[in-house]
Amino acid sequence: QSVALRLIVEREREILGFNPQEYWSIHAQLAKALAAFNTELARLPGQRGKPNIPDEATATGLIDTFKRSEFTVSSVKKGERAKSPAPPFTTSTFQQAANNRLGMGASRAMSIAQQLYEGVDVGSGPVGLITYMRTDSLNVSPIARGDARRYISGRWGDDYVPAKERVYSTRSKGAQEAHEAIRPTDPSRTPDSLRRNLSAEQLRVYQLIWQRFVSSQMESAVFDTLSVDVVTEKVAHVYLLRASGSTVKFPGFLVVYEETQDEDFRADDSENENTRIPANLTEGQAQALVRLLPEQHFTQPPPRYTEATLVQALEEFGIG
Repeated sequence: QSVALRLIVEREREILGFNPQEYWSIHAQLAKALAAFNTELARLPGQRGKPNIPDEATATGLIDTFKRSEFTVSSVKKGERAKSPAPPFTTSTFQQAANNRLGMGASRAMSIAQQLYEGVDVGSGPVGLITYMRTDSLNVSPIARGDARRYISGRWGDDYVPAKERVYSTRSKGAQEAHEAIRPTDPSRTPDSLRRNLSAEQLRVYQLIWQRFVSSQMESAVFDTLSVDVVTEKVAHVYLLRASGSTVKFPGFLVVYEETQDEDFRADDSENENTRIPANLTEGQAQALVRLLPEQHFTQPPPRYTEATLVQALEEFGIG
């Protein structure tokens, strides 16, 4: 409790002492024939990294420059990237997901999980539907992994089963791994098959645990990626604008479960998978300016803790 209180106090002091800083971003919508796409100013002459546009006057000056400029595609890069599923739940990650996805507090989520663990009458007497819900471990028994792979193959086909079983290891320092990760006792016992036997809350919690575990044993999702660089030269200065996006080539585990940013944000999720870029762009192709979209921003203080993010912070200090 004292550690949690200290974290909350320190975060509040950060918020009270925060001084917002103004900055601007500039997006340009370009088009060739009828195919338009959005780009973002990615680099200014003489600067490294993201462009520094500190105020409206600087943004206005850049807007005036671009209105008198010509735009040319300098690079078109096509690629492919894979995204792996998240591991099955531990107590901490289950509490965070229940809070973010279901709007449940940690104690309520754990109480319902306890009911699922102790057993629910599914028509032939009480059956324990999940493994023990107090665990730091990501271990899953070989039998459970095999059951999951057989269910996935039968439900979605062999393409959705990875060549090798997925085995996860715990990264938390001081983790107590006496129990398996939280998982359904039988993957073939789907949430739909239990709809008449569970209360609404029990069904939501069971579905969350079932989806997370089954997806953790599935094949990665594959995306086709496209990155386009556009340059405009004005008075011997080169300005770089960039557009990048991706489309799903093979959904893999996404047919079952997809993490939210609040829940399991990872670096490879940062690309905008909904950005539409014309497929017929080629290097050296001229682009017409449709419109410019300057936008003012202010840096934000760190947010106050929610129950889920406080649990996550405590876990980083080895406190369950």
